[in-house]
Amino acid sequence: MTAFLTHENEQIDSGKPSPGLNTVLVAEDDPIFRHLLETWLRQWNYRVVAVDNGLDAWAALQQESSPQMAILDWIMPGVDGVELCHRIRANVSGPYRYLLLVTAKDKTHDVVVGLDAGADDYLTKPFDFEELRARVRAGKRVLELQEALLHAHEALQFQAEHDPLTCLWNRGAIFKVLEREAQRSRRTGESLGVIMADLDHFKEINDSHGHLTGDAVLRETGQRLAAAVRSYDSVGRYGGEEFLVIVPGCDASGLAVSAERLRQAVSERAFKSAAGEITVTLSVGSVAAKPGKLETLDCEALLRVADEALYAAKAKGRNRTEIAPSRRARSHAGS
Repeated sequence: MTAFLTHENEQIDSGKPSPGLNTVLVAEDDPIFRHLLETWLRQWNYRVVAVDNGLDAWAALQQESSPQMAILDWIMPGVDGVELCHRIRANVSGPYRYLLLVTAKDKTHDVVVGLDAGADDYLTKPFDFEELRARVRAGKRVLELQEALLHAHEALQFQAEHDPLTCLWNRGAIFKVLEREAQRSRRTGESLGVIMADLDHFKEINDSHGHLTGDAVLRETGQRLAAAVRSYDSVGRYGGEEFLVIVPGCDASGLAVSAERLRQAVSERAFKSAAGEITVTLSVGSVAAKPGKLETLDCEALLRVADEALYAAKAKGRNRTEIAPSRRARSHAGS
């Protein structure tokens, strides 16, 4: 099982099966036939949710971790199986559900109607133990394949947007976050904080202890920074030993507190490594900008101002924070 750490310390799990994958919904109004289906499915190690009408079936499918496979009788009270198929297929926001429609109707026209309604398979009553088992097994294979493809897509998307060493947003992704927050700031009129942070004398760590130790320091730096921000802030590795933090809705005074908290998270506790404890410090530059009614936030200008503040922190002795003068960031570079 593979798990990836996001910038907000969440995990994308690429191997854990969905809780609903081994659960089957049975919607059947005939109590004898419903009991028979329950007995067989439990014998095949499925958890069963059984209801006797279409309305209860629809309600069961709205629950968290609801079944991904459903065996639906065509004719039942409330909502029939065909209408239930239509409803399920119209709701595209949830996980894919494998629908097996069962009925005594055996005309070709009826089969077509059922499949057109969204059923994946169609089984005519009466049917025997082995036939149902084979259909359910086929449905589970479809669901497992669909889930594997979904996990693969999520993993590829994560890899495309995250730095492989620190698991923070990569340069391109964190810049997109900045653009998105700038647009939001223009709509709301709220301040937007941008923080540039750089490890001091990082080359000396690589030269003295080796690049593997340097990589370990970068990884832990990323973890410390991610742990030191609010849940709605974003942290990215901007390049080398430089990090970019986007702090929405934060004015100059609040940004000063955030920047200092990041510096302390890195600088006030030594890093443990195979080479022993290593003292690492962080220089931080930041800017808070608030758009006016006719102004737009220029992302490149904000980055340039934050970078200038970072250079000022370096010039003043490192291991410190510098806040650029509060300004209104216009679309003109350098304003």
